[in-house]
Amino acid sequence: TLDQLVLDATVGMLSEGRVDAMLDPERHGDDALARVDGLVQALVALAPETLPLGRKIIRLTVDADAPADGARRGFRRRQWIERAVEPLRPRLSDEQFTRLASALSVLLGWEAMVVLRDVAGLDPAEEERTLRWSARTLVTAMLAEAEAEGR
Repeated sequence: TLDQLVLDATVGMLSEGRVDAMLDPERHGDDALARVDGLVQALVALAPETLPLGRKIIRLTVDADAPADGARRGFRRRQWIERAVEPLRPRLSDEQFTRLASALSVLLGWEAMVVLRDVAGLDPAEEERTLRWSARTLVTAMLAEAEAEGR
């Protein structure tokens, strides 16, 4: 809808610069764990500005009909996540790379922030600590899986 487009454009303007800076290869090189960690830090730091808009976008999309491709939103998030874990692509199968990016999509967004704030009652510092630990755990587990398969 028009409301979704306006909100999404606003969120993009608020967040792209900071997230892009955290994902700049000059900052973390090929260290996927550091890139994911930086992405978490940026998203949590942006939450005071973006989470209220994110809650509105969630409300607008949760009951909307799914488009033909199945994704209602989150294209920017998915691109950021894939950029963060791109250095792992040679070590993972296509399925593992997609699964890791999908699992990180559950953690690195407004939905997880809403749960950690509204359900778990975490303050922003504990939320960031929890998200950083969770994301590192997923990346580490995927690397262990790939190594066990001889990749």
